[in-house]
Amino acid sequence: MADLHLVVDRSRGGLAGQIARELRESIRSGRLGRGARLPPSRDLARDLGLSRGVVVEAYEQLVAEGFLEARVGAGTRVAAGPVSRPEEGAAEPGASHDGRRPTTPDLTAFPRQAWLAAMRHVLATLPGDCLDYGDPGGVAELREELAGYLRRVRAADADTGRVVVVTGVAQGLSLVVRALAESEAEAGSPVAKGETGSLVSEGGAGKSAAPVVAEAGGGGPVLLAVEEPTSPRQLPLLRRAGACLVGVPVDAEGIDVAALAGTGARAVLLTPAHHYPTGVVLSPRRRAELIAWAAATGAIILEDDYDAEFRFDREPIGCLQGLAPDRVVLAGSVSKSLAPGLRLGWLVAPPAIAAAVRRARGELDLGSPVIDQYVLARFMRTGGYDRHLRRMRREYRRRRDALVRALAEHLPELRVHGISAGLHLYAELPGGWDARRVGEAARACGLAVDPLPSALVIGFARLSEHRIADAVRELKARADGQNVWTYP
Repeated sequence: MADLHLVVDRSRGGLAGQIARELRESIRSGRLGRGARLPPSRDLARDLGLSRGVVVEAYEQLVAEGFLEARVGAGTRVAAGPVSRPEEGAAEPGASHDGRRPTTPDLTAFPRQAWLAAMRHVLATLPGDCLDYGDPGGVAELREELAGYLRRVRAADADTGRVVVVTGVAQGLSLVVRALAESEAEAGSPVAKGETGSLVSEGGAGKSAAPVVAEAGGGGPVLLAVEEPTSPRQLPLLRRAGACLVGVPVDAEGIDVAALAGTGARAVLLTPAHHYPTGVVLSPRRRAELIAWAAATGAIILEDDYDAEFRFDREPIGCLQGLAPDRVVLAGSVSKSLAPGLRLGWLVAPPAIAAAVRRARGELDLGSPVIDQYVLARFMRTGGYDRHLRRMRREYRRRRDALVRALAEHLPELRVHGISAGLHLYAELPGGWDARRVGEAARACGLAVDPLPSALVIGFARLSEHRIADAVRELKARADGQNVWTYP
């Protein structure tokens, strides 16, 4: 059995990735020869002082990449096939550009065979002319499938004329803000005159900041309200598209519409089906107030429907767009349901906004790759998408339940908020606990965590039930031993 001599730096986090990189390099360099047997995951975890789940994750990653082979009764060995060293500077296979986010789905569960079958059908039957530049708003077949799916599953008021295919929610929101900014510039923007409230700073929501005018977009700035707290990852792209951001607090009923009305914003971006990060749902009362506010002011609601497919305790609440199709832009994608790397998303927008977004796509990038669009349309039409969602809904519910149970058993001080849904949960920390230090300890145990000032956002989608339990158990032991709970 091989003696691995692995070097792991706990302070860097991403322990499974570190183990995988060390093993990958050992195989490429020849230090671990073909057929060499690796230690059992339990033994290696004990030697490294880590949870078994972290080692299992590293082994599974290398099995998926073809570096290792695992057989029942035979253990884990270096694969017999050739392994070539990549060119200097090439990216590591399987490396994630953004690291592990709490909202990333289980990418090993991607329905490869069903997707491949759809791909083969498309390539075998698609006429040659369909490989030319497509409609920048998306091929008609996919827009038709999306419209039907969103009407059936999300109670959307959708038809093919309102649906625009984009590369994801990020691009969709950027193009809508760009269109609104151009409209504000034509009408004379109050933001340009300095008539703004408490704005969202580069450092995050809830801080005072000067208005930030976009460098691109071709129009004047548009005052866009965002939930507070919100995901900080989307703020730079919104500013660059032409938005000045103002934060609006979120409570147990969702966004505070009275506070929203006081901002003077002409548009608002929110996650009503499952607020990120707190997990609350916009209440019926607030939904009615929000629609009334938009109707009275002529404002636009940007509805980010990012993980609405995954509601575990009941059927998901229908989207806002179905209530006010001329005031709401519904944005969604397959990034949570299938994989973010597919870069396929959609907007359902009022006709004028849909036309502006379609026009912008034609001017900026000529639209999305057509083959992928036809494949997704085929995958949806043949029921593959629905079957995958049903399977993952059951699996993610089990994993969330396992995380809630483990936290209640080992870390009862943490208070879990939000509905049973999505790919993450929101755990409030007791006063005095250092979220950054607890978050670092959690990452060292293999959990996907984003620390907030007084809470942790913990992802559960990419870990099996037993690995979740092991990771939380190790977090409790590690944190107690290192006294990371409180501020130094």
